[in-house]
Amino acid sequence: MAEVILRAYERRDAAGAVKIWNDITRTGNAFPGEIEYTAESINSLFQEQTRTVCALLDEQVAGFYILHPNNIGRCAHIANASYGVSHAVRGHGIGRRLVLHSLTTARECGFRGLQFNAVVASNTRAVTLYESCGFQRIGKIPGGYHTKSGGYEDIYIYFYNLVNENQNE
Repeated sequence: MAEVILRAYERRDAAGAVKIWNDITRTGNAFPGEIEYTAESINSLFQEQTRTVCALLDEQVAGFYILHPNNIGRCAHIANASYGVSHAVRGHGIGRRLVLHSLTTARECGFRGLQFNAVVASNTRAVTLYESCGFQRIGKIPGGYHTKSGGYEDIYIYFYNLVNENQNE
């Protein structure tokens, strides 16, 4: 595989990023949203984030992450992130590079932790990745995800302490 380049999102990345986002949305086992984006609306979403970073492979968007506060006001020092990797290149370490890069970026932005609110239990690739990167599973919400087929599935809450990293062990 060619070298993967991580860099800040640019407007020209919208077409590639929206394809990845919408593929994940259509699959219905990871993102909470059900509405697909256009290149213009994904551009607006990505521009609103604290940081958006793309993974480029042969100058094409192969993945991305968005990073922003998990909440407002007195809780805005904890970040949240979403990741997307093209189906065509999954299993090649791009997701891991994005997650690790987002931890560094979150620290640089002054966040004290990174929290995931809704990791779908059957999304075993994400669960394995997050745990191998040092995230701690801090809770489970039974039936917290409404599946595409109409059922309900558990979701996990994960946290990574950016201030005291030895608490992530």
